[in-house]
Amino acid sequence: MILLAVLFLCFISSYSASVKGHTTGLSLNNDRLYKLTYSTEVLLDRGKGKLQDSVGYRISSNVDVALLWRNPDGDDDQLIQITMKDVNVENVNQQRGEKSIFKGKSPPKIMGKENLEALQRPMLLHLIHGKVKEFYSYQKEPVAIENIKRGLASLFQTQLSSGTTNEIDISGNCKVTYQAHQGKVIKIKALDSCKIARSGFTTPNQVLGVSSKATSVTTYKIEDSFVIAVLAEETHAFGLNFLQTITGKIVSKQKLELKTTEAGPRLMSGKQAATIIKAVDSKYTAIPIVGQVFQSQCKGCPSILEHWQSIRKYLQPDSLSKAEAVRNFLAFIQHLRTAKKEEILQILKMESKEVLPQLVDAVTSAQTSDSLEAILDFLDFKSDSSIILQERFLYACGFASHPDEELLRALISKFKGSIGSSDIRETVMIIIGTLVRKLCQNEGCKLKAVVEAKKLILGGLEKAEKKEDTRMYLLALKNALLPEGIPSLLKYAEAGEGPISHLATTTLQRYDLPFITDEVKKTLNRIYHQNRKVHEKTVRTTAAAIILNNNPSYMEVKNILLSIGELPQEMNKYMLAVVQDILRFEMPASKIVRRVLKEMVAHNYDRFSRSGSSSAYTGYIERSPHSASTYSLDILYSGSGILRRSNLNVFQYIGKAGLHGSQVVIEAQGLEALIAATPDEGEENLDSYAGMSAILFDVQLRPVTFFNGYSDLMSKMLSASGDPISVVKGLILLIDHSQELQLQSGLKANIEVQGGLAIDISGAMEFSLWYRESKTRVKNRVTVVITTDITVDSSFVKAGLETSTETEGGLEFISTVQFSQYPFLVCMQMDKDEAPFRQFEKKYERLSTGRGYVSQKRKESVLAGCEFPLHQENSEMCKVVFAPQPDSTSSGWF
Repeated sequence: MILLAVLFLCFISSYSASVKGHTTGLSLNNDRLYKLTYSTEVLLDRGKGKLQDSVGYRISSNVDVALLWRNPDGDDDQLIQITMKDVNVENVNQQRGEKSIFKGKSPPKIMGKENLEALQRPMLLHLIHGKVKEFYSYQKEPVAIENIKRGLASLFQTQLSSGTTNEIDISGNCKVTYQAHQGKVIKIKALDSCKIARSGFTTPNQVLGVSSKATSVTTYKIEDSFVIAVLAEETHAFGLNFLQTITGKIVSKQKLELKTTEAGPRLMSGKQAATIIKAVDSKYTAIPIVGQVFQSQCKGCPSILEHWQSIRKYLQPDSLSKAEAVRNFLAFIQHLRTAKKEEILQILKMESKEVLPQLVDAVTSAQTSDSLEAILDFLDFKSDSSIILQERFLYACGFASHPDEELLRALISKFKGSIGSSDIRETVMIIIGTLVRKLCQNEGCKLKAVVEAKKLILGGLEKAEKKEDTRMYLLALKNALLPEGIPSLLKYAEAGEGPISHLATTTLQRYDLPFITDEVKKTLNRIYHQNRKVHEKTVRTTAAAIILNNNPSYMEVKNILLSIGELPQEMNKYMLAVVQDILRFEMPASKIVRRVLKEMVAHNYDRFSRSGSSSAYTGYIERSPHSASTYSLDILYSGSGILRRSNLNVFQYIGKAGLHGSQVVIEAQGLEALIAATPDEGEENLDSYAGMSAILFDVQLRPVTFFNGYSDLMSKMLSASGDPISVVKGLILLIDHSQELQLQSGLKANIEVQGGLAIDISGAMEFSLWYRESKTRVKNRVTVVITTDITVDSSFVKAGLETSTETEGGLEFISTVQFSQYPFLVCMQMDKDEAPFRQFEKKYERLSTGRGYVSQKRKESVLAGCEFPLHQENSEMCKVVFAPQPDSTSSGWF
């Protein structure tokens, strides 16, 4: 027993080596003045870690620390005074030389006399058991200066034994882990656990989102219960998920070293720390140790009106295909986020009709209360004279990166009110569905406005009497994807009329795997096999696609394969192409399909030799170890050779996360009478119709009609100009990440990542009786700009890194069918235009007085155009080829 006791005591003594047995934190000796040196520095770069490629600055000083009071009842209750002296600011990168913005400038000139005086005023720190009880400073000191003092004071908070706890310091309330060693303590702060009030938001979709990683490690070297050296390093790194070349990194370091000790002030006597503080200086006041928010004043910055007048020329309709338009659109959004309602309204009211749609895009994308109030005051939904502006506003709401309840509530109010255009009324409801899904994804499903919107969609669908209203609520549900709506979708899918049944089925197609239950698949199987009623080919093939894409059973796959050969001719060919595409592209269902194909009854020449022109094909646009972009095209014809449906999809995947980038569906029906052909089964009484529907970045848009009815068809054929009809056109804020960081050093950092695009998706369907030919054309024109802006601000000096990546491209699909004979001739093309690819980088250091240093780089290349395969016989992936252009670099003063 005695031996065990001795071993236990030895363990305890080694565990807290070189620490006085009664102390749990730092302890200062009586009547001593500790003289230390302190520096904090920050570096910004793109994550490469080379000092010469970084920008940043260092703040250094001497530090005097003295013990003013110790609680006579316990050594671990102390009041210490910390004073910064001989403050200096300099470049971290000494290679800057003559280009240094600090060269020849004294600290008062760099920081400002008032800032320097405030920084060098002593601060008091009340420590109990090594943890900060209170932090004392003087009132009305600049917040940015107080934060620097907080950063230094936080270094004195530590414990001398291992363990995990929660601490409150400049970073907030954080989880920290201590690892105690012989004469050394390592403090690891979990920065993602820190609770601190900071503004910020991000795009919820993982594909378009930003991933970040933050670390904080502080190492204490301890002797006689006090520090002889402290080294803290904090890093924040981020990257855009789908484009890994867009990265950034902030490295913040603090260094505190003990140089000497000498005789100091005598210990003050007293029972309470508050009494001592009043005796030292009654002007001291307790302030939070947690970092506080401050905003640097922008000297010489243009007003919102001046900014708009300088960029409006880039947002003219003819300029929207250029990257300059998107770049200025993104910059203007940032300015709008600081503007007041009256300022925004003034610009809206004075602008011309040519530029107004682009201005509406920007104002709506700003997503502030002032911008929303301004645009709602400006637009008159009771009038049908500004439909284009109303539609641009609504689509910008649908693409909102971080919508709030206020926006949803505003749209619900508009829907319940008077709306002059039936198309706009339908679009309002469709976008309400989008906002419901986005808010639910952000844990906002229980918000009052969301609950009200759900009732509006589901109740409206249940009570709808007109086909137009049924379609409207189904489109809203197609965006909202409410699990509660699945029973209604099954009802309309199985019992509804052709177009409604098809819309309900395509809505089910958007639900994730967990929602496609056995009960749902029973209904879909009945639809495909027509157990209860005859359905159109479009409905049946969609039902089959849902089954095959959601863990089909052996018998489900077998029954679908056995149906091939018994279907209408073009549907036979289509289903055969779907099965072959599953096998070739190694889709999840490929394993079960191969199992079924081992049976001769399912896999034989009679079934797999069916002729026809319908097809289905999936391929890669781009593929890398961490991401993939895919396209898929399926085309279904009627037995007479007229297009029934063409469906072009583009998806982006990052790991298991996916984004439905775009879908363009062109549908036609009831055109057999024009060529005296016999309609297929179940389609004998369909009205003549052709239209286009689109999904863009997971948002279902309002479908567009080419013609509806025989008379409308004939009039448009006679007056046809061949011009495509636009489905969506405008400027979209797609990526939106804003993050404000409180660095442990006391400096403030901001990370802004924005991605915008100018987009124009159009489509056309041409039909010639004379040449017995039909042609469909879908054209996508896109200009993309992604910008990042990282800054570290101390109020008197700022360092920043700005990058920009941009490209302009297009994707066009053309399908031509000649049905003068059978088998009819089909030609399909999907081409990607040659696209420039440009990258810009700007690094700078700037004093609040205006003097600065800037370094700029530019890199250009060309992404070669190519034609994508659309048939099983030609499955080689389109190759990505870059033609590099000369780089350019410049640096200098500004």
